[in-house]
Amino acid sequence: MDQPLTLSVLKNINFELQRSEMVAIVGVSGSGKSTLMHIIGFLDHCTTGHYFFNNQDVSHLTENELAKIRNQKIGFVFQSFFLLPRLNALQNVMLPLSYRGIDRIAAKQQGLAMLERVGVHAFATHYPNQLSGGQQQRVAIARALIGNPELILADEPTGSLDAKTGQEIMDLFLQLNQQEQRTIIIVTHDRDISQQCQRIVTLKDGSIYGNRISMG
Repeated sequence: MDQPLTLSVLKNINFELQRSEMVAIVGVSGSGKSTLMHIIGFLDHCTTGHYFFNNQDVSHLTENELAKIRNQKIGFVFQSFFLLPRLNALQNVMLPLSYRGIDRIAAKQQGLAMLERVGVHAFATHYPNQLSGGQQQRVAIARALIGNPELILADEPTGSLDAKTGQEIMDLFLQLNQQEQRTIIIVTHDRDISQQCQRIVTLKDGSIYGNRISMG
């Protein structure tokens, strides 16, 4: 019987992230960027080695244990937004709080405040198909922020947007990092986006090929 094919996506990765850092992970398609981000965000498991989150080795935690940390500590922003089409903007933003058992009235107040913070309060009752790409991405960022996460992971957050709207979203990330000291990782292929981060980590063939401070 044939042995199953094993493919090593990441190799000899040694990656450390400091609090309040804003780091870009770059590389060509297939270099392992998204896989690394998924492991950092507990969406995938590393098969060897160790992963320490807040000084805790989380490499061998159960899926339920990882899900609890993920819900409380990590916010995700994706290129495709992943807003639920049957929920309006406010309901999408409130969703993570419902998983925590937060009272609906309190969740609604927090959701409205978060939408106002990212500049789309006026669209609270609009559904995703009634929003522009930039508005949908702002709603997605509000949803990522609603639980006050320690870490924000953004996978190609400007990839579906025009240059002007993409820069507006990037300005919002910069504000979150510089004014609120949010720790942010942005996976991107856009050089203009990566140059605005404090540090650029380059992946090549599943390994870290470069790790440098951005010169802006």
